[in-house]
Amino acid sequence: MTTDTAALYFGEVVHERQRPRKHRLRYRVFSMLVDVDELESLSAAHKLFSYNAGGLFSIKDSDHGTRPNLTMASWARQELERAGLEEAGHHIKALCYPRILGYVFNPLTVYFCHAKSGSLSAIIYEVHNTFGERHAYVISVNDEARTIIRQTGDKEFFVSPFIPMDCTYKFRVHPPENVVRVVMRVEDNEGLLLAASFAATHKAFSDRLLLIALLRFPLMTVKVIAGIHWEALKLWRKRIPYLDHAPKTTTGDSGPQNPG
Repeated sequence: MTTDTAALYFGEVVHERQRPRKHRLRYRVFSMLVDVDELESLSAAHKLFSYNAGGLFSIKDSDHGTRPNLTMASWARQELERAGLEEAGHHIKALCYPRILGYVFNPLTVYFCHAKSGSLSAIIYEVHNTFGERHAYVISVNDEARTIIRQTGDKEFFVSPFIPMDCTYKFRVHPPENVVRVVMRVEDNEGLLLAASFAATHKAFSDRLLLIALLRFPLMTVKVIAGIHWEALKLWRKRIPYLDHAPKTTTGDSGPQNPG
């Protein structure tokens, strides 16, 4: 098991829709795994990464969380406290896309939340949609000893105009070690509708690897948002029913209007 404070994960995102027509997408991407309490020191130690500032690669607090003016660390711990899972806030790592040349869109940021004992006690799934809204699913980990963490939650937040609200999420997560894998099954009353996954392998966090990431994935974050709209066009051409946007109305839980 790796013990790095930060890491890079190189892999791919795959989506497979089952109904009413088949649709599949596959994109090569990379993510950062960062300790939310050590972002300043990570920035100080690397020339190509910055925290709350411009740069080739960066992470800003404003890119994350559903309430403004909080650091990633403070927001995550407040979410855990609201869910009655304060003990899980001792050590938190976030798996996310960084800003590249100042731009990012994170469809999903995953926070791995550990108790003082070191056990993985909760996972926060922070979801962004293209309407500038954010929502967090905070789910306890009941059996940290298992290789694959299995969690379930009802869909509470509008993400795609091609997926109805009356769905259930089933998460299957292999926490970050030499590999990381996050699978989200979207199910309705007819069964599996969509399966989305991110699977990647660990690389050390270094300026050299950041430069390699830039060469392998140029303008990746721009391609993420472009890819979302391109795939939406293909779904529309397949005559998948288009649903009107249902704004998030939960008081105090909406994020800034520009997640990028």
